[in-house]
Amino acid sequence: MKIKSSIGPIFLLLGDILILNLALGLTLILRYGAFPSQAVFLSHLQPFAFIFIIWLLVYFIYDLYSQQTVILQQKLSTLIFNAHLINSIIALAFFYFIPYFAITPKTNLFIFLVVSFGGLIIFRRYAIFAFNKQNETKVLFTCSAIEVDELINEFKMNHFYNVKVLNNDLKEEDITTLSPLVVINSHDSSFTGSLLNFYNMLFAGINFVTIDSLYEYVFGRIPISLISERWFLESISLSEKPIYDTVKRLMDFSLALSLALLSLVIYPLVYLLIKLDDGGEIFIKPKRVGKNNKLISLYKFRTMTVGNDGGKWDRVNNKVTRVGSFLRKTRIDELPQLWNVVFGDLSLIGPRPEFEPAVLKYHQAIKYYNVRHLIKPGLSGWAQIKQSGEPHHGINIDETKVKLSFDLYYVKHRNFLLDLKIALKTLRILLSRSGV
Repeated sequence: MKIKSSIGPIFLLLGDILILNLALGLTLILRYGAFPSQAVFLSHLQPFAFIFIIWLLVYFIYDLYSQQTVILQQKLSTLIFNAHLINSIIALAFFYFIPYFAITPKTNLFIFLVVSFGGLIIFRRYAIFAFNKQNETKVLFTCSAIEVDELINEFKMNHFYNVKVLNNDLKEEDITTLSPLVVINSHDSSFTGSLLNFYNMLFAGINFVTIDSLYEYVFGRIPISLISERWFLESISLSEKPIYDTVKRLMDFSLALSLALLSLVIYPLVYLLIKLDDGGEIFIKPKRVGKNNKLISLYKFRTMTVGNDGGKWDRVNNKVTRVGSFLRKTRIDELPQLWNVVFGDLSLIGPRPEFEPAVLKYHQAIKYYNVRHLIKPGLSGWAQIKQSGEPHHGINIDETKVKLSFDLYYVKHRNFLLDLKIALKTLRILLSRSGV
């Protein structure tokens, strides 16, 4: 993929490390009114180095090293502030509850938090922009679609991409002179009519990229309306991955069993709350569609007046109970599903399973919907950490199309690193109670 931000994750990581070290030095200057001696600087750098590592992990969880989309740019200050808030708690706990280091820098820590926050904002908004201006990528779209408009808007609004979009009425000699990256839709039936001209351009050094791969790279999801069955044959491989599959199952089993056993201490309290609320049953076992379209029974704490409504969310007489609302907000209602992971029905990471009635409707209304069932479903997935807004518990075609585009991305790219990314960001969602 030639088109990309000239500011990659490694550059951002190195920049943040530099900013944190400079912020520490500036903090000591402001605190003591002079350049610190080497001994003073090192006495602070040693303990701060430990929290820097943890802070960088927090920045990763808060999407500060992800593809820099418009949404992230609009919320950049808020993201850095929230990450700093978490990091402040970590730093306080580190210095005041771990009596290993001799310093307890109350004033220094406060100054450092302010200085580093400002430094990160300046670095990501201004220094990166100045650096990015040095390399401009020209892009020519030879296809049209809503997704093309989304990409053009992204490139215009986001300075992390130093992209100039060319008018699509250029002549072949102009294209050869400008040497842009040409975006094509190889799944369009009219594409073959222009194939000969595109082929000749290869000898002039022109580079090409398909619209679906560009969209996938920028937004982290598959544009369903732009792909064909050929895309699945070329992109989706279900061949066995012995190392990945074995290690993932071992991790699923060990982590889920540990968490399931630890969560048993909460069960008596949940039992008491539900019985005091309406006296109904504690557990429900709703049916969901699992791998290869096989039905599986999930274990959950009951949160509605009717234990199992068969997927008919619109029933007027089935409402969320008072205790059920609390269990849903805190995600406690899903703790019993850890046993589904232990037994092998679910994975910790994978597409979230749906009710069978909903799946039947989605299969009829959305092309390629059942592809998501080629792999084992999970407690959390790529769609859950990427899709914004509260989930719709009824049948919603438009929302599900977006969710499917993320699920297909996971089916195509699933690996250890992506699973770890989903797991860490799921933890952040759970802690912030803003999950989807």
